[in-house]
Amino acid sequence: MTSVLLVEDDPWLAELEADVLVGAGFTVVHSPHAPSAIAKIDETQPDIIILDVLLTGSTAFALLHELQSYGDTKMIPVILCTNMAESLKLEDLKQYGVRRIVDKTTMQLDDLPAAIKAVLGNVM
Repeated sequence: MTSVLLVEDDPWLAELEADVLVGAGFTVVHSPHAPSAIAKIDETQPDIIILDVLLTGSTAFALLHELQSYGDTKMIPVILCTNMAESLKLEDLKQYGVRRIVDKTTMQLDDLPAAIKAVLGNVM
């Protein structure tokens, strides 16, 4: 079963996204911020990370830099799920392991499972 680390600081949205992902057959571990995400990555070795850009106390970019500094974590594909999708360019973020950007303002319930399947289909 595919393991997903969901890094989202909005508890309501995190619960909704986790429910959708579990319903689609994924195992989900939630982290509300970047420091706990690093610990969860070490514990669970997720297959993919869904990452909000604006996190309490930090941004996703600090976490992306951290992930790229370790051989075992830099290979984990990342999907950014953000309200800032229009201001981000996937090409600029690929060097940080970002494989897809999902726009929170327009996403539908099946967009995250579809993004994961598309990314992992390209990775595997």
